[in-house]
Amino acid sequence: QVQLVESGGGLVQPGGSLRLSCSASGTGFSINAMTWYRQAPGNQRELVAGITSGGNTNYADSVKGRFTISRDNAKNTVYLQMNSLKPEDTAVYYCKARVSMHRPRYDTAYWGQGTQVTVSS
Repeated sequence: QVQLVESGGGLVQPGGSLRLSCSASGTGFSINAMTWYRQAPGNQRELVAGITSGGNTNYADSVKGRFTISRDNAKNTVYLQMNSLKPEDTAVYYCKARVSMHRPRYDTAYWGQGTQVTVSS
């Protein structure tokens, strides 16, 4: 079993910055890709940014140039640095980890509980 714990959300003014963290804990697994999603009220959950085990990244067009995803493989942690925040970035942010379990051998995915980001003056 793998648990994901997110932190770093909060209230910030437009133009401000926040850094989200998502740490995975458990035993007998390896993390493959890690991804940040967000869901605003009344909207579907959407992909924000992803990073592979090799460090390849991808971003939603709406956040390119403003958000940066990174990971610390030794800590099983992924980060999302969010700069130049806009009111439309307001949402609950979730991390997702695609993992390979070792015994028995299978691949699966886990979600964090979400952290609220509110951008407002």
